[in-house]
Amino acid sequence: MKVLIIEDESGLRESIENYLSEGGNVCEVAPDYNSAMTKVSLYNYDCILLDITLPDGNGFNVLKYLKEKGSPDGVLIISAKNSLDDKIAGLDMGADDYLVKPFHLSELKARLMAIVRRKSFNGSNQLVFNEIVIDLQAKEVKINNTPLKLTRKEYALLLYFIANKNKVVSKNAIAEHLWGDGVDMADNFDFIYSHIKNLRKKMEEAGTGDYIKAAYGMGYKFTDQ
Repeated sequence: MKVLIIEDESGLRESIENYLSEGGNVCEVAPDYNSAMTKVSLYNYDCILLDITLPDGNGFNVLKYLKEKGSPDGVLIISAKNSLDDKIAGLDMGADDYLVKPFHLSELKARLMAIVRRKSFNGSNQLVFNEIVIDLQAKEVKINNTPLKLTRKEYALLLYFIANKNKVVSKNAIAEHLWGDGVDMADNFDFIYSHIKNLRKKMEEAGTGDYIKAAYGMGYKFTDQ
């Protein structure tokens, strides 16, 4: 899961980043309005944690921009303002949820995961693709009812493929999703091929079909067709 944390309070921002990163998520941060706008204009995220009170701008304008450009990113507003008017305004503008500070990091993660499940997996805790069954809560994969051991990156790659099944995804999009925006500095994407090769090998040895197809010159497509 790729998350953008828009939060000016450094202690809270770092705590959220560390907590979510420990779970294998890719986290990007934006400490102010200008850096947030730069990030959301260039990249996509599974979910954006948005503080509406920023030192150089209003977080609601970030949300407005996302909705005007038709961004699919989930948005969870995190705010010290326990105001009904702010909650209604944020939800009416298209935010997926609103969480008042202070909060437990475990609740933040649970709400974040709920948003991603609703947007990418129809709200289900279990993802099924033919003989592949993924428990999104336990982060476990089974092939024909037999557990499949994957690395964190392989698991994230499989989720990304299934969430975008039957679509061609570029190597650049895969790299950004799994390694963050800093991957723009990479000279090439050979490491993507290595991860895909390993994932495909493990899946096929476990009895799946050959679902990962190379779309030459464009990227890859996960499909059973």
